[in-house]
Amino acid sequence: MLKIYRVLGKKGRITIPFEIRQQIGFRYNDVLSFTQQDDGSVVVRKEKICDNCKDSEEEFEENFTLEDFLDSLSEEEQRNALLHLSLLWAEKQKH
Repeated sequence: MLKIYRVLGKKGRITIPFEIRQQIGFRYNDVLSFTQQDDGSVVVRKEKICDNCKDSEEEFEENFTLEDFLDSLSEEEQRNALLHLSLLWAEKQKH
């Protein structure tokens, strides 16, 4: 089992080590989910955002909108997405 340590930045950011991204197949713009387990550990998963997606190298269907994507999420996932985007927007307003 590969174990690599990283320090969490002051804005809560961390870089997933290259070796792990390569082994698992994480790529730029992948959607990742974080699930806290009962023992305090966190599981990170690469999420599939559409059933008709081909290879991630290919472009999305031209008519696939952000609204389509959001509609495909559960109510809880929509709430989390809104919170995340609101925090990003607020952070950009500070600069």
